[in-house]
Amino acid sequence: MKTPISDTHRAVLRTLADTVVPSLRRPDDTTGFWARSGSDLHANIAVEHALSGLPEDELAGMLALLDGLHVLGFVTGSERSREQLIRNVALMGTRPAAAMNALISLTLAFAYAGPDPRTANNPMWAGFGYPGAPGIEPGGGEAPTPFVPAGSQVTADVCIVGSGAGGGLIAGMLAQSGLDVVVLEAGGNFNEPDFNGLELPAFQQLFWRGGPIPTADFNVTLLAGGTLGGGPTVNWSNCLRTPAKVREQWARGFGIEGIDGPDFDRHIDAVWTRLGVNADCSDLNGPHQRMRDGAAALGWSFTTLSRNADPAVYSPDTAGYIGLGDRSGAKLDVRRTYLRDAVNAGARVIVRCTAQRVLTENGRAAGVAATFADPQTGMNRHIEVQAPRVVVACGALESPALLLRSGIGGPAVGRYLHLHPVIATLGLHAAPQRPWWGAPMTAMVDEFDDIDDGHGFLLQNAQWATSIVAGGVARSSGEELKETMARLENAAWFIGIPRDRGHGTVTIDGAGNAVVHYALTDEADVRITRRSIEAQIRLHAAGGAEEIVPFAATAKRWRTGDNLEAFIADMQRLPLGVGGHRVFSAHQMSSCRMGSDPATSVANPWGELHDTPGVWVGDASALPTATGVNPMISTMAIAHRTAEAITQTATAAAAAVHG
Repeated sequence: MKTPISDTHRAVLRTLADTVVPSLRRPDDTTGFWARSGSDLHANIAVEHALSGLPEDELAGMLALLDGLHVLGFVTGSERSREQLIRNVALMGTRPAAAMNALISLTLAFAYAGPDPRTANNPMWAGFGYPGAPGIEPGGGEAPTPFVPAGSQVTADVCIVGSGAGGGLIAGMLAQSGLDVVVLEAGGNFNEPDFNGLELPAFQQLFWRGGPIPTADFNVTLLAGGTLGGGPTVNWSNCLRTPAKVREQWARGFGIEGIDGPDFDRHIDAVWTRLGVNADCSDLNGPHQRMRDGAAALGWSFTTLSRNADPAVYSPDTAGYIGLGDRSGAKLDVRRTYLRDAVNAGARVIVRCTAQRVLTENGRAAGVAATFADPQTGMNRHIEVQAPRVVVACGALESPALLLRSGIGGPAVGRYLHLHPVIATLGLHAAPQRPWWGAPMTAMVDEFDDIDDGHGFLLQNAQWATSIVAGGVARSSGEELKETMARLENAAWFIGIPRDRGHGTVTIDGAGNAVVHYALTDEADVRITRRSIEAQIRLHAAGGAEEIVPFAATAKRWRTGDNLEAFIADMQRLPLGVGGHRVFSAHQMSSCRMGSDPATSVANPWGELHDTPGVWVGDASALPTATGVNPMISTMAIAHRTAEAITQTATAAAAAVHG
């Protein structure tokens, strides 16, 4: 039985909401932005609801923190004393600090981004000019109908676990080659009519574990797709080819034959064509223009990007919401291309179906045991897919967990997780930038992409997300944060994406759930990340920012007239991870990597497990190293190559049978 949330806990949550979102008296408050407090916005009630859904051990920890705050006089103290108590908790150790940060971030997310269920609006948005989600008719055509198994057993030639960049592509190719394909997707079947452009509902519906979630060591906040079509359903449509130096490393260091030559170009070109990648849907919004201006002033490179978007449907007025699912149907994602190909060729796609184990017989693939949430009864039931070939493609966070639960894959499973650990900064300008207009990522600065033996970083923009800004930017008080939020229409958000050399791990807990650890400690990664922080600050300043706000646990920020070099030095001294700069990851890779050495890789150079014939890895976890660029195209090209290998082995097996 769960520990109950008491009136004492509720009093602390209400006081916390009114501390981090205070009611302030300001002249000409025509929208009520300044006057509204966190409790006026019912943020405390939303947080209580969120806490009630936590597992018992996590709930007990949060309630213990609330009890402690109450004992220390948080509810009755002055605003200054409450702010000081919040700062004191941050000094009590990693877990108390993480719990306090989680409570505050949740409160701020609900206050500044939570939509009214009746109006799909938030009354605070008018205060900073945010128009809210676009009310447009959904596009994209008719969505494929998922398959509902009638019994507990399904047979197929191939069972593919996961429907994202790799799994969805492999499903399309194998089904079109004539194989009987079953796809298991743990997430739901959400399509254009479901994409309402509201970030908090989208996080719950479309993302792994409900949206931004910390690693087990609290160092990195993870964002990963968790819906039909996987990451490409919610990514920002930035299409970059695998860099030549990365491909050369994969060929030399990992024995992946031909990956550095024209044969792999063929795979990239095939994906590029099927996704309709083009340079005609890459308008520069305000933040991209400020990036361009800053790069020109500094003499740095600046390049526009290509995207998998349909020019006939694309509109910059709605493109800013594609990270929450593209309601317009302009994004040519995996659902609308390869998965549609798969279903049209007879593949069966089962959603709300979580793979528990890969089944084996005599050391070979035999199928998948899974749990299926039956849409007709609402009950979970066990199903078993019997198939001589299994493709593990449930993402770099879940694929290693599936292999570990299955006891296959060898010693390297989960050991080499790369994250492209991102540091972010916000620049506030004198004029509106409308960061929610236009696609999130249409240009970049690649001046520093190779500054340390094949490693470096890209400077790009990010998907607009009011909740992440509110919960992540530096603040010295609730009042200062409110002043920052009031200027969000004038904001430009830059991120530095490093190609990490160091790595983290994915293990499983006693229940078999994925547990992620990642610390930014590799010497080269630390150097490169700190260089990216400096570069972001200089780019903001050169682009005309009046104020620069880090995403960090600090009260420091830069304003016009301050010493820029001193601010850079201050930011360089902050830790990278918990207690310092907030680190984000939307690119997870390499946790079941391919290679020729079974001691350091999970799959052979074509994607088949070293220790279990018939089991293949078909997603970003197969990438041997971090790519250094947005990894969708690299993942899909590798999957294209693996799909051809699976087809060849299936054809050979059929020929042997029919002899």
